[in-house]
Amino acid sequence: MDVLLKDELTLSEIKEVHSCGNNAIQGKKQEVYEGTLIKESVTDDAIIDLLNVHKIELWNIGGKPKYWTVLFFTSDIKDFPEQVSKVMGTDPNNGGNWFIDFKAGNVKYIVFKDKILKYQIGNQAEKDYVCNECRKMGISDGEMNWSE
Repeated sequence: MDVLLKDELTLSEIKEVHSCGNNAIQGKKQEVYEGTLIKESVTDDAIIDLLNVHKIELWNIGGKPKYWTVLFFTSDIKDFPEQVSKVMGTDPNNGGNWFIDFKAGNVKYIVFKDKILKYQIGNQAEKDYVCNECRKMGISDGEMNWSE
């Protein structure tokens, strides 16, 4: 009664709520990874469920396979590199050792079947190591012109 009548209010505790009203926006996940995925490079299309696809292009490569379906994506799945490494193709008759490259902030990822390579963008020693590992996987220097 004193608080209501005397217009005095003392708070003993302040509680922040992020699950309702305008504060609910703060709980939204941030999209962490961004890059491109060639659909023909994966052995299980379910990986596409982990992507927010922003654009799709069809590229005529003329090799094996002749056409590539390229998905421009972002993903906020925390273990995305591990998930995609499980489904990358390794068929020598269908493109060989496929890889996907993408970035998260200042980190560049190059992911093969069961192998995740990464380096800090701008760190030439780390990038050289990753490129050498890619060469061991049969990747030519021309294929390592990924964007940073």
